[in-house]
Amino acid sequence: MSSSSSTSRPAASAPGTPAPPSRADPFGVDTVLGGIRALASIGPRDAASRASDRAAAYVAGRLRAAGYRVSLQTFAVPAGISWGVRVPAGTSVDVVADPPGFDPTKPHLVVGAHLDTVPQSPGAEDDASGLMVMAEVARMTRQQPGALPVRFVAFGAEEARGGNGTLYAFGSRHFVAGLGAPERRAVRGMVALDRVGVAAAAVPVCHVAGADSSLADAVRRAAAPVVPTRGCTNKASDHVSFVRAGIPAARLGSVPYAAYHSAGDVPSVVDRGQLTRSGAVLWAWIRSPR
Repeated sequence: MSSSSSTSRPAASAPGTPAPPSRADPFGVDTVLGGIRALASIGPRDAASRASDRAAAYVAGRLRAAGYRVSLQTFAVPAGISWGVRVPAGTSVDVVADPPGFDPTKPHLVVGAHLDTVPQSPGAEDDASGLMVMAEVARMTRQQPGALPVRFVAFGAEEARGGNGTLYAFGSRHFVAGLGAPERRAVRGMVALDRVGVAAAAVPVCHVAGADSSLADAVRRAAAPVVPTRGCTNKASDHVSFVRAGIPAARLGSVPYAAYHSAGDVPSVVDRGQLTRSGAVLWAWIRSPR
């Protein structure tokens, strides 16, 4: 009698059974720090400068490499006074990264950070920290999408150019102005990452004073099991442009630090632990049920 042998193998999934969801590789803080060093090495990045364009190209490259469809939106910025220094008129860009098949009229989230700095600062914390945490979480989101698609935007010209600090956030205002009514209604929430790397006991999650705090509250609830946060009010970043348009928005970051808006805002200012915590807050919100 002949014998036969067989090789065991996993049972095939039943027809119609969805494949197990992919899981994102962990947050890479060393990748984030490398990006912060690369952006700070460009030097000060005034919104109308070639340095800002170089930063935009760098961030666009990171987002394309993560698998996003990237487009640039160009807009004009006025001459003015930025943190005591005269700056010229010119143009700046928003770098918009959409996942494949994205439909802006369907429910989605927006995450942003700003490209520019004041004229005297290399901007490691303000805001290379926000840009690179955003880029790393964008990479994770492509690997493991959340309940809603996410549009990631690097905004140009966030820093004030006069008006006693009121003429600012030009890029986010341009972006919001370009949204049609169905697209505005489709944005279920926006989070701006602005100065997210300075060490602190908790990650600030801010809403605009006098405005609805429900989005900031939702971010804090999502993060509560993993990262300590603290509530705050803030009206000095790109989330304000969305709030003014009736879109729920919040800001991550804003810990005070001595090198703010100075030549001392270099990579040694940022803390790897706080970068990781900030990324965890954003990731928890993106992953939270809707």
